[in-house]
Amino acid sequence: MTGGPLVVLVGPMGSGKSTVGSLLAERLGVPYRDTDADIVAAQGREISDIFVDEGEPYFRALERQAVAAALAGHTGVLALGGGAVLDEGTRTLLAGLPVVYLSMDVEEAVRRVGLGAARPLLAVNPRRQWRELMEARRPLYTDVARVVVATDDRTPEEVAQAVLDALELKDV
Repeated sequence: MTGGPLVVLVGPMGSGKSTVGSLLAERLGVPYRDTDADIVAAQGREISDIFVDEGEPYFRALERQAVAAALAGHTGVLALGGGAVLDEGTRTLLAGLPVVYLSMDVEEAVRRVGLGAARPLLAVNPRRQWRELMEARRPLYTDVARVVVATDDRTPEEVAQAVLDALELKDV
């Protein structure tokens, strides 16, 4: 591959993008990067605070910029925020890249993240909100992904191995 990330992880909040991404980077001997962490570092505040203080459109603009910068300048494993695929320009940038959609069902999401208060888009009726978010986002995740890896009832190590196998990558 010439330039760009070796692996790009997309999927809903709690699907394991950060955990699996770190494991993949370690196993592949490459750097790991998370666009949500890039935004937090650049803004000096948590994403939930950005949502509350500035609103979702402001956050999505920051996210669009962070994703474009990471796709252009990172050659390791890259994890995108759960809503990054909402942007058409981002989806265009992902075309042809080794994108992996880490999928999960709502019961697994509840078990992993509790659909708690730190998730600004899930503040009221989190189960229903999560289902509605997924109804809107699942087709976008699927469209940008080269492969889909289910994470339900799997350890992060098992998911990382499934990603390596699906993309035919060998660890170091």
